Amino acid sequence: MSKITPFLWFNGNAEEAVNFYASVFKNAKITSMTRYGDAGPGPKGSVMTANFQLDGLEFTALNGGPQFQFSPATSFVIHCKDQEEVDHYWNKLGVEGGKTNQCGWLDDKFGVTWQVVPTVLLELIKDKDAKKSQRVMMAMMQMTKLDIAALERAAAGS
Repeated sequence: MSKITPFLWFNGNAEEAVNFYASVFKNAKITSMTRYGDAGPGPKGSVMTANFQLDGLEFTALNGGPQFQFSPATSFVIHCKDQEEVDHYWNKLGVEGGKTNQCGWLDDKFGVTWQVVPTVLLELIKDKDAKKSQRVMMAMMQMTKLDIAALERAAAGS
């Protein structure tokens, strides 16, 4: 178990969210679910907490009620090796019931914010050639879903 675990607060749909995330990420597993009993405070038999892993990162989900909402101030970055991965996560998390935003950011159907980022973007932005890096940054700022080929064209100056 990791020393630090992201803890996600849901309003009655933690089980649905955990099952959804397990279906989106190839290397995912649900490790445990604890259900409310007679003492509540949730409905008896409903999920209280669920522990799950996405690509080796441990998460805990809680059905805590309506008191708190997700915010883009906290987000999860998905580092993608190629455009196929970018497209997969963008479509599953953002297009199918979520809301897409600028620069590779999206909110999924549960309100959790994700950044779908090709690893090549980070390499191009860190390039020692400041003009190349700036062209890539300007191209990225015009995108919603990040397009690797367009970023590489911007880096090349074409």
